[in-house]
Parts: sequence; C-alpha cells; structure tokens
Amino acid sequence: MDIRHTSLALGLALALQPALASAAERTELDTVVVTATRTALDAGDSLLPVEIIDRAEIERTQARDLPELLRGRAGIDLVNQGGPGKLTSVFMRGTGSGQVLVLIDGVRMGSATAGQVMFHDLPLAQIDRIEIVRGPRSSLYGSEAIGGVIQIFTRRDRGDLVGRGAVAAGSNSLRQGSAGIGGGMGNGGWFGADVAYQRTDGIDACRGRPADPDNPGDFGAGCFVDQPDRDGYRNRSLGLRAGVDVGEHVALEASVLHAESDNEFDAGSFVGNEAENVQQAIGLRARFTPSQAQAWTLQAGRSRDGAENFFADPDTGTRSFVSEFDTRRDTASVQGDIGLTARQTLSVGADWQRDEVTSTTAYEIGSRENLAAFAGWQAEAGAQRWQASLRHDDNQQFGGATTGGLGWGLRSAAGTRLNVHYGTGFKAPTFNDLYFPGFGNPELRPERSRTLNLGLGGDAGALGWQADVYETRVRDLIAYDMSIFLPGNIDRARIRGAELGVDWSLAEWRFAAQLSHTDPRNHGDGFNQGNVLPRRARNTGRIDVDREFGALRAGVSVAGAGHRFDNAANTVRLGGYATTDLRLEFDLGANWTLHAKASNVFDRDYETVAFFNQPGREYLIGVRYSPR
Repeated sequence: MDIRHTSLALGLALALQPALASAAERTELDTVVVTATRTALDAGDSLLPVEIIDRAEIERTQARDLPELLRGRAGIDLVNQGGPGKLTSVFMRGTGSGQVLVLIDGVRMGSATAGQVMFHDLPLAQIDRIEIVRGPRSSLYGSEAIGGVIQIFTRRDRGDLVGRGAVAAGSNSLRQGSAGIGGGMGNGGWFGADVAYQRTDGIDACRGRPADPDNPGDFGAGCFVDQPDRDGYRNRSLGLRAGVDVGEHVALEASVLHAESDNEFDAGSFVGNEAENVQQAIGLRARFTPSQAQAWTLQAGRSRDGAENFFADPDTGTRSFVSEFDTRRDTASVQGDIGLTARQTLSVGADWQRDEVTSTTAYEIGSRENLAAFAGWQAEAGAQRWQASLRHDDNQQFGGATTGGLGWGLRSAAGTRLNVHYGTGFKAPTFNDLYFPGFGNPELRPERSRTLNLGLGGDAGALGWQADVYETRVRDLIAYDMSIFLPGNIDRARIRGAELGVDWSLAEWRFAAQLSHTDPRNHGDGFNQGNVLPRRARNTGRIDVDREFGALRAGVSVAGAGHRFDNAANTVRLGGYATTDLRLEFDLGANWTLHAKASNVFDRDYETVAFFNQPGREYLIGVRYSPR
C-alpha cells in the first residue's frame, strides 16, 4: 500500500457522509439502517424500500463474491463480462450502473473516469453488513443516487477478542481463504484486522470475433479478438479498523480497506488483456454527542480506483504496458442531528468532494470539486410519519443542482405500512463521458430525474412482505449517440416498475422470494424512441428455501432474469435464464462449520452481455471458523 495514497485531502469546507450507528447499536438492533436518512432509523420506518444483508446471510448463501450475493435481489439486475472477477455492472430499478451510489463505511466509492464501482473486486470476507436503499437519494447524497444507494460496512468488533478464518476450494481451480481478529481493548477502545485471498483459473471470458480483413464493413464482435483460453483472476485484500471512546461524549474511528486484483480477459493490444487493479477506501470519523438531543459527526475519506493495463501476446509470450488510469475521490463532511422534540429530528450538514484523474491518457480537464449543503427532517405523529430532505450542490463544472425528497407513511395497528415518496436526483457526467480523447463530449449536461414510489408492506409474526410500484423520469440521460458517434443526452427516458418481497419462517423452514419488473424506455427523439434501454432485463428475481436439521442445514436458491437487448436499437436479443444452486452446512462443533455448494446445477448456458461467457456447473467445499 503506497503511503502517498493514504493522505487525506481536507477541503476548506467540511462535508458530510452518513452518521454511522456504532457497532454496538447495530448488534442490538439488527433492523437499524443509516443509509436511508443518514441517521439511525428502524428499517420499517424508512419511506423508501430498504434491504439489509448481514453477515449471517452472507455465510448462509455461501456466495463467492459480491455480485453473486446481490444477484436477483429486489430492484437489482447484474450484467457480467466473462465470469468471476470480470467487469460486473449493477443496474438498480432500470437505471445504469453509474446512477447507483456506493459507499464503504461512509466513504464514497467509484471511478471518476468509468463512472461505476468495481463490485467484483470488493471482497466478501471483509464485509459485515450491506444496506440497499432503492429509490432516489440525491437530496441527501448528491450525484449518482438516482436509482438508489448501496452502503457496505466492513467488520466491527466491540466485544471480547475473537478470531475467525475460512478456507475453500472449488471448480476452475478456485481457492480462497481469509483470517481475522478483533475485539475491545478496554477503556472504550477496539480494533480489527482481516486479510483475504481468492484465486481462480477462470473460464474463457469471451467468444469474440475479430474483424474480417476481406470485408470492410465487418468490425468484428464481442471483444473483437479470438483468444480461446482461460482468463484467471486473483484478489488480495486487507482491512484495518480501530476506534476509541474519549470520555462519554466523543468517539473516534479510523478504517482502511485495500484490495488488489490481477485480472485476465480477452481483448486486443490497444486495450490490453490483463489488468492490475486497486480498490481502496480510507476513512476517519469523529462523533461528538453533547446531549441525548444532539450529535455532531465529522468525517474525512479517500477512495481510490486504480488500473494498470497490459497486453500479453499469446503468440510471442511477451507482456507490454498499455495504459494506466488512477482516480481518487477525497471527501470531507460535517453533520449535525438535532432532536427538536421527542418525535422530530433535524439533520443539517455540508459535503465537500474532489475528484482527480492521473492517467497515461491525456484528459483536457483532470480534476473538479463539488461543495454541497443539505438538510433532512423526520417526524412522527401517532401512526403517521414524515420525512423531507433538501440539498444544493455547487459543481465546479456544471454549476448548481438542487434536489429534494418528500415522503409520508402510515402504519396500522396490525403492522401494515403504507408509504409514499417523491424525490428528484441528478448525475454529473464522468471524465470519460466528457474528455476521453476521440470519444468524449464536453457539451454533455448532467442527468436529472424525478421518481414517485408507492409502497405497501407488513409484518405478521413470521411473515414479512413488501410491495412497491414506482415511476422514474430522466431528462438528458447520457448514452452513446450514433448520429454523432459520441456520448449524447437523450431528451427523455421513462422507467416504470414493481417489486415484491416475501420472507416467511416456520419452525426450521425459511422461505424468501424477491421479484422485480421494470420497463426502462427511451422516450427521446431519434431512431431508438420507444426502445428498451440496453442490457436491462425487464424481469428478475430469486427464491431461497432453507431448512435446518439439527446440526445440518440445507438450502436451494433459484435466481434468474428475463430476456434483454444488448444494444440501444434492440436488434441483439439475449434470452432469459434461471440458475439453481444447492448448498449444505454442517456444524462440526467448537464454532467450526463444514460447507459445500453446487452452483448452476443444471448447467444452464446463458449470457448477460453478448459474446461473453458465463460459468457452467461449479462446486465449492470449505470449512469456516466463526465464534458465535
């Protein structure tokens, strides 16, 4: 880890990241979320739909990586370019991968050039909890939060000193391992450290076709090369956390997540077919609570997305450097949460952010800053709840953007919830959109959105359910414009959708189902008017069934998606699919668990991006030590 990249750039004004609940609070209240309102809130009181994936769920699914864990969940659609470790884009409620905000422990992630987060490089072994908020949150977080927010919390250990570890092996020479330790140190202090390793020989990522030199109109297809080989992947990660309570009113905390990966894929000498990547999040946080009615949080952070690209010539065996892209996001924040009454809370704060690009590619502009102020209000009166938020961003390149959100909820005595929420959002163009030589368009305007969400849910003992319908309208959607062969703004896009989630437990049985329908349409002028936005499946879902037999646990998961179009013209259609996974766990005693999994047991052949392969039937077996 380069020490130069651990320095934090503090702005002239401090800006806000979410006021995170302490680990002790999250242990006592498993349903508490902080992402929906930037304050600790019971999940049932959020006026936008939320989902919590805790450590127990991560271990139960035996997911190998973060994309596999998210697959099929409500509102989420994934596209992957060639199997484990390969580029994976997350679409939420029909919005693009760059329209979903991702945070790690409150630190804003994402590439300032590509405009998305490398989900496949974020190691599951380092993650304690994930909060997913579906719907616009730009009125609290600014750019990118049009489709929703995904916040990842790394492990926190506040109790007795504990150790943990896991090893596993599987198909395609998969081998992975992790180890960690953490706990309290007395006098209000705590620490944690985790390391993880994963490696696979992979599959042949792409069945691409090079251009035909005898046919001038043939530009090839897929990855535009024919490289029938295994494309491997390796990931190494380190997580460090520490904190201390200074007296009764001050808490200090620091965290580092650093992941390095080596990736092989199929591409030509201009792009490269190997990459060495870095994902990093560094955060410092101070929380001051002078009274039960007030809490003030200061936070600073830096995230880094780095990639060095190489071309390994399969004919000569030589490896040559191609390019480097290194983007950094420095953030700083201040937030105050003030209890106006026993049932009213006002949150006020400011955000500062600086994006900077270092690259072998010459960008016309390589840095920009954003300064923002926001306020949020929450209130309860009997069975009714209100939530409102307002934010103004001042971007160095695009000027001002004001966004807002307003929600109302009603809870019946029987536990049924009715929620209505309206919110606006925006997304600033990336540096690639604007300035990539030969492919950028500096005339692009920021995307703007309006979303209305209507939700109905309930809890009846062992049964919980949630149904939502929504409509999002986006102005100036950024997409590739064939008329100018550059990115352009689509005048209008409309996304309509519905989601249903059910969770039911009875004795040793657990049943969970999540189904989503979305209709993302291009409503702008031009040849593609009325078409479905590319690479979005209109129907997705998953079903999980688990059963306990004493020390033995068994489960099955079915996840799938309907057909999608791979291009804006809707002429390349990819068929729908469903995969079935089987898993077993057996308690060996003394906190040891033996686990095994068979993925895609029916060996389903499918693609989520044209010409890019997906794994067939695979197996995994491992052992885990996890103090309960």
